[in-house]
Amino acid sequence: MDTHPSISVAIKTIGSLSALARSIGVKPPTVHQWQTGRRPIPAERCPDIERATGGAVRCEDLRPDVDWATVRANLAAPEKAV
Repeated sequence: MDTHPSISVAIKTIGSLSALARSIGVKPPTVHQWQTGRRPIPAERCPDIERATGGAVRCEDLRPDVDWATVRANLAAPEKAV
């Protein structure tokens, strides 16, 4: 059962579930659990998937519940000295 179409697009883009798992540093069963909805895709993995797919699958597609505009802005902002 495929309950997360965006991760399926990522798998097809990379070539296989195992290839996607290797490219983002997780085990294939983890990607399968994301695909079937058994486990949610961690927000911290979304940028890895976006990079691995060359932007074909964006963080916003994977986790629309996260405010990615704010996350991206915070990542781009230089850190303040303490």
